Amino acid sequence: MLVWERPEPPDRPTPAPLSRDRIVGAAIRLADEDGLEAVSLRKVAAVLGVGPMRLYGYLATKEELLDLMVDAVHAEIRPSGDGWREVLRSLADATRRAAHRHEWFADLIGGRPHLGPHTLAGGEAVAAGLDGVGLDLAVPAIAAVNAYVVGAVRREITERRAERTTGMDKEQWQAAYGPYLMRTFATGRYPALAAVVRDGPHPDPDEAFRTGLDFLLDGIEARTPR
Repeated sequence: MLVWERPEPPDRPTPAPLSRDRIVGAAIRLADEDGLEAVSLRKVAAVLGVGPMRLYGYLATKEELLDLMVDAVHAEIRPSGDGWREVLRSLADATRRAAHRHEWFADLIGGRPHLGPHTLAGGEAVAAGLDGVGLDLAVPAIAAVNAYVVGAVRREITERRAERTTGMDKEQWQAAYGPYLMRTFATGRYPALAAVVRDGPHPDPDEAFRTGLDFLLDGIEARTPR
């Protein structure tokens, strides 16, 4: 029986009452502050002021805890809108905002399907919003948007982590490596790439995300029945 289906243990009169919601909340706070590597059953139990063995009445493994954490974040993702395009844009924007609030979330999405109640509720909202376009279009459209969001968000989070690790923001990185690129481009071996770097647009992350999403949605729209 999956963790979503198992009832919680009955309440016990203890100095530190427990519930899955309290356990998940403590784990999310640890992950938000110090990343997924900071999350263990022992550390979560310490935050809650209980022994680690008490947590096993509520979940069996750390993997179940991670599933519960992901589903809790999916409660923050509520796609909405009039028409399939607005629904898919809402899905993309809400997922990105959630990953920016919880960077560790980007490490756990995009793999096997998540089946918690909040995740399923979000999936229901998206599927209902695309009901009129037909399953042959809706299914690959949802998959394409999810794949785009996962890739874009992971890149953004990786860049944010790199800034913290190296202590260099984007401008500092460009100042450090720009002279090398200019010397390399001056050799004439990479003319097309040099033109892109020198003359191409360099949007900020928000604009880049919106533009890429518009390209994708335009492609989906081109396949919708007229």
